[in-house]
Formats: sequence, C-alpha cells, structure tokens
Amino acid sequence: MTPPPPPTSTAEPTVVPADTAPAGPRSTPTRPSGPVAGAALVLVGMLLVALNLRAAITSLGALLDEVRDGMGLSGAMAGVITTLPAIAFGVFGALTPRLVRRYSPPRLLAAAMVLLAAGQLVRVGTTSTVVFLVGSATALAGVAVANVLLPLLVKQYFPHRIGLVTGAYSMTLTAGAATAAATTVPIAHLLGSWRAGLAVWAGLAAVAVLPWLPLALRRGTTRRAAATTTEPTPARIRPARTRLGWAMAVYFGTQSLSAYAIMGWLAQLFRDAGFQPEQAGLLLAGVTALGVPIALLMPTFAGRLRSLRPLMLALSAAMAIAYVGVALAPHRGALLWVVLLAIGQSAFPLALAIIGMRARTTEGTVALSAFTQSTGYLIAAIGPLLVGILYQATGGWTVPIGFLAVALVVQTAAGMIIARPRHVEDER
Repeated sequence: MTPPPPPTSTAEPTVVPADTAPAGPRSTPTRPSGPVAGAALVLVGMLLVALNLRAAITSLGALLDEVRDGMGLSGAMAGVITTLPAIAFGVFGALTPRLVRRYSPPRLLAAAMVLLAAGQLVRVGTTSTVVFLVGSATALAGVAVANVLLPLLVKQYFPHRIGLVTGAYSMTLTAGAATAAATTVPIAHLLGSWRAGLAVWAGLAAVAVLPWLPLALRRGTTRRAAATTTEPTPARIRPARTRLGWAMAVYFGTQSLSAYAIMGWLAQLFRDAGFQPEQAGLLLAGVTALGVPIALLMPTFAGRLRSLRPLMLALSAAMAIAYVGVALAPHRGALLWVVLLAIGQSAFPLALAIIGMRARTTEGTVALSAFTQSTGYLIAAIGPLLVGILYQATGGWTVPIGFLAVALVVQTAAGMIIARPRHVEDER
C-alpha cells in the first residue's frame, strides 16, 4: 500500500514511535519539527472537533418525538434514524485510510466538519424523509472520518502525551454529548421550533472548521510518497488479518454496544422502577456527567501502568455489579448503579488511548483506528435494537440485562488480549 504523503511543511511533524513497544522491528525515531504554535492550533482544532462528534446525535435524540411528529415518521423509520449513527460510523470510517493516503489530515478534518455542518442544515431544511436521511448520513460521514483521524493526530503531534491528549478530547466529546442532550430542547423552545434547535449545532460544526483551514492551506499539493521519496515502501498493514486488530474491534464494539444500550434504555428502566420521567432523565444524565472527569483521567492513568489487565478487570467488575444492581434493586440503589456505570463506561476513552499505544507508525495508527472503530460500531449497532426487542418480548429487564452481561464477558475476554503490550505492525 502506498504510504501516506510525507510532510511538506513544518506544520505537520513526523511521527515519533511510542516508546512502550516490546522488542521488534522499529522505525527510526524522529522529533516533531512543527512549531509549538502549530501543535497548539492542532490541539484547539481537535477539541473543537471532539465537541461536535456526538452533539449531532444527542441533539436529535433529545427532540426525536418532535421530529417524528414534524416529519410524520413511522416508528420503524425512527428506529432507522437511531441506528444510523453506528452504521454510518462503520461504513464511512472504513473508507478513511484510503482518504489519508491521498489527503492530509487537516484537509480531511476541515472537509469532515463542512460535511457535518452541511448535513445538519440539510436535515432541518426539508420536509422529505429521504432528504432528511441523506442529510443525517452526510453529517454522520463527517463524524465517522473525524472519529478515525483524532487518534492519528494524537500520535503525530503528541507522541509523548498520548494519554493526556486522548483524555482531553475524550472528555470534550463526552461534555459535548451531554451539553447537546441537556440544552437542545430548551433552545428549541426558545427559538420556537425543533428545526431551529437542531440548526444551532450546525453552527458549532462550522466553527470547528476554522482551526484546520490554515493548516490545510499551508500544505502544498498532496503527492504520493512513492513519487517524492526513495525510502522503502512499508508493507500494507491489515488489522483484519491480525489477532490484535480483531480483539481491538471486539473490545471497542462490545463496549459501544453497552454504551448505546444504556443511552437508549436506562431512563426507561428507571421509569419502570418507579421514578418520575424527570428523575429518570437526571439519572441517565448522571452517567454522562460523571464520565467527563473520568474520560480526562483514564487514558493518562492507563499510560502509566505496566499492565492494563487489572484496570480492564476493574472496569468490567464495575459494569457487572451495576448490571446486577439495576436488575435486582433499580430504585433502592439507583445512585450507586449510576456511579458504577459511569466508571465502567470509561472503557471508551481507554479504548481510544489503546489505539495509539498499539501502533508505531502513522500507517499503523490510521489502519488500526479505522478497523477498530468501523467494525466496532457495526457490532454496536445491534445493541439498542436487540435490547428493545428483548424488552418488548419479555415485558421486563432481566433478559435484556442478561444480554448486556454476555456482551460484557466478551468485552473482558477481548480486553485481556489487547492488554498485553504489542503492536499491529508486528502481526501483519
């Protein structure tokens, strides 16, 4: 596979391989050549992008009833819309490595945020269900590309601060999701329509384009590396052919499956347990709110550990206790279960950090990131749907929670594989 084009300006430093590697073939370490100001601009751009990555999803979820009424959507079509993010992340995320081989990450991120803004505007400006779906898919395509690129940029610009920077953008992502979920309905009421409430988030995506424009324009015409360098072309990295790649995808996928199921159904579970709708919503928000500081600290903490296995087992134990709790005593111990769920869901920022820890090169990072997230989100897409089917079929939560417990066992087994220090380049 043709490697990504080499940097042609000091704005994009070369990759410094992670120094956590076991013995094995290594690329020659190099120091970042970009100025501090360039790295700072990249960090600001990454945080703005992260702020947008779930806002387009949670804002729509907050107004789903209004959108259904306004668009005349059937229950089945509403189900398609709620499943669309995971499917889009899987499909469009898989295409990102090909784009990286032709265009620089700043150009791709600028284009991704333009797609996100444009897609959100399209879906609020139409009365057609088909156009609404096309607009949503366009917006989610931008999110999918950005999902894959952020771990790559952490590796390129902050190779010695992978945990800290991953934690920062994970925290920002979580905060953006919570903010959109909490404020979209009041904004819609203030502005007088659900369309205006959703359109606001297109403006946030447009702002996220700005830091990437100088970096994208500073770079000259992208050319294939084979035409501009005499260095040997590295072998193509195919995570789908490695044990590590599949373990990463299964870990990410089963964790995301749990997260989507919790976001979609936890409030209903608490309502069934006797809580008022407002109280159930606050309990669900508590999972997200508690996850914000944990998302900041988790990747840094993980980077300092010699072995990740105790940490992964602890997170799985927190989730297991929470599942037992919400099944047996959802009302009495609700606050404790919310805290444990928030701790267990910190497996998400941990998985993002591990992507950078399990690849040495730009090629390996983007390949592993794309495969992990695209395959993982396709696995996750079945979560809310199957939980809903099981809940409707059984009229209770024992079987759905049992399904989530089985997914947790699979997640833990995959985590034991990826916890051992290794690199995807060594398994190709």
